[in-house]
Amino acid sequence: MIICGEEKRLFNEWKRHRTPFVSDGAVSENDYQTSSPKIVFILKEVNAPNDDDWDLRKFLREGCCWQTWNNVTRWVHGIRRLPIIDERSFCRRVTKDFRRETLKSIVAMNLKKIPGGAQTNKKVLEAVATEDAPYIKRQYALYDPDITICGGDNTADYFKKAVGHEMEWEKTGSIGADGDEISWYRRKADSEKPKYVIDYWHPAQRRRRSKDLLYILLDVIAEMNRSLDR
Repeated sequence: MIICGEEKRLFNEWKRHRTPFVSDGAVSENDYQTSSPKIVFILKEVNAPNDDDWDLRKFLREGCCWQTWNNVTRWVHGIRRLPIIDERSFCRRVTKDFRRETLKSIVAMNLKKIPGGAQTNKKVLEAVATEDAPYIKRQYALYDPDITICGGDNTADYFKKAVGHEMEWEKTGSIGADGDEISWYRRKADSEKPKYVIDYWHPAQRRRRSKDLLYILLDVIAEMNRSLDR
């Protein structure tokens, strides 16, 4: 298990600088490696139940909770059904078993490994993401994803800085108006097999219906795929 071993080594080093520490990453290495497309979710931090060390991967393997993860489950299920986009791609009722089965193929990665609360402190997040940038870059490099979805305000900005995004990626499209824009980027070095990053809304945000969040994301990915054929 190459990814699991490398995650463990990296986290053991990282924990010397951050405690308590929330481990995250590939929920199931085998399921991730055999999935298509390979999907990584970049989020800000975990709203952990206590201040002890915690493992997000184990939480997801056990079926997790509906907050945040029902929508992520819908997104993964819909993406894996493309190019079909219809009512069947939208799961009105997401069960614990369905979450467990669907999410085992993803990587879920937080920029801040220290547990947080219900509301993210933007200044603290930015400071930690900047200080931990070398670790964030090393962890992300383990996964070589096809699609990276950054969820929440400023998440993509902090992620881009941490992994050297400005040097390696170029903006290739966007939808929406200023202040509510969804943008996506393609890695310049991978012209034969493009790698994409999507600057998206947080899956737990409440301003939009779950169905709208799903279909807008699927439209973005469909547009990315169409651009490859032009």
